[in-house]
Amino acid sequence: MESSQSPVDKGSAPPEAPGLAYAPPQSFTLRINGREHALLLEPRVTLLDALREALQITSAKKGCDRGQCGACTVLVNGERINSCLTLAIMQEGKEIITAEGLGDEEHLHPAQAAFVSCDAFQCGYCTPGQVCSAVALLDELKAGHASAVSLRDPRPGAAVSDADLRERMSGNICRCGAYPNIIAAIRAVLDGAR
Repeated sequence: MESSQSPVDKGSAPPEAPGLAYAPPQSFTLRINGREHALLLEPRVTLLDALREALQITSAKKGCDRGQCGACTVLVNGERINSCLTLAIMQEGKEIITAEGLGDEEHLHPAQAAFVSCDAFQCGYCTPGQVCSAVALLDELKAGHASAVSLRDPRPGAAVSDADLRERMSGNICRCGAYPNIIAAIRAVLDGAR
């Protein structure tokens, strides 16, 4: 019986993909949670992989790795981003905050405390991204940013509907379905700020 083997089966190296050249590691510094981290990484490494693999900062989770679930949400210069969709090297000179950088065990950020008191999680996998997104949402409301649901009333303390909060958190998926408690946690922070 004859066997048909591909060139790879015979021990030869696979052909190099056209248009893909080797990218040597680059030196750069990231400021994460108030600390500088000098890195030497290939320039195609995502921020998510740099956080998790190079720095062992593990709150940002790899869910879909396509920007669809929000489990990797972090704050960059105060704005929420999906860390799986940006290159680490592009964030040099920016302030990156992960869930670890929002507070600590003795001094939780109000959003972290509200998530705990409102039981706004089940398995917890999405929670760090949800909390980072909620912190950004609260800042967006303070700044008077509009959403797709409603035009924002720029006056401080103006009412925000649950539909508006859900729309603003729609980039973060909770597979366990803790959405009512997540909205309750955000509402608790809003009510506490008034």
